[in-house]
Amino acid sequence: MDTPETNPTPATPVPGNKPAAPAAAHEVAPHDDAALTQLHPNYVHSLRLTAILTAIPVLIGGLVFEAVIVEETPIPAGVVMSVLLVLSLIFIIRVPMRRFNARGYNMSADRLRVVRGILWNSDTVVPFGRVQHIDVDQGPIERFFDLATLTVHTAGSHNASVHLPGLNKSLADDMREDIRAHIKRDTM
Repeated sequence: MDTPETNPTPATPVPGNKPAAPAAAHEVAPHDDAALTQLHPNYVHSLRLTAILTAIPVLIGGLVFEAVIVEETPIPAGVVMSVLLVLSLIFIIRVPMRRFNARGYNMSADRLRVVRGILWNSDTVVPFGRVQHIDVDQGPIERFFDLATLTVHTAGSHNASVHLPGLNKSLADDMREDIRAHIKRDTM
């Protein structure tokens, strides 16, 4: 089989797990049931900033919409904006924390396990022997918070790329080098 193993199972909760030091965060784990490592705490802040940047145009659109309908309907002023404001606050405060708590990873000697999902849970295991190449990406918000996304590409078409966002940049680079070293050992 040329793809990583994916099992749609409930996400393993990772509350209380603190990110380990970059050198020890991906030490060898005895099996896939080992405790998951949480993503970097700055990941919550980056998700919130992204949510704020998404909510701003929605709120501006709500203001414009409300200005138009107040004149034409008996809807009291502020109703539309009140609803949009409450939904935006939930989207900005609660959703990023739930997404953060629903993600985790475990890197063992020969595989990477990534768990994610709030409504649709996914538990993906990528054996290093299937890895084709590895990317470490940073967008502007990730760069601001010194975060990166590790993307592992495998041979195959279904789930051929596994993304692990919310890693400290130096940890993502270290994980990439560890996976490369493992691939290099296997090919020699």
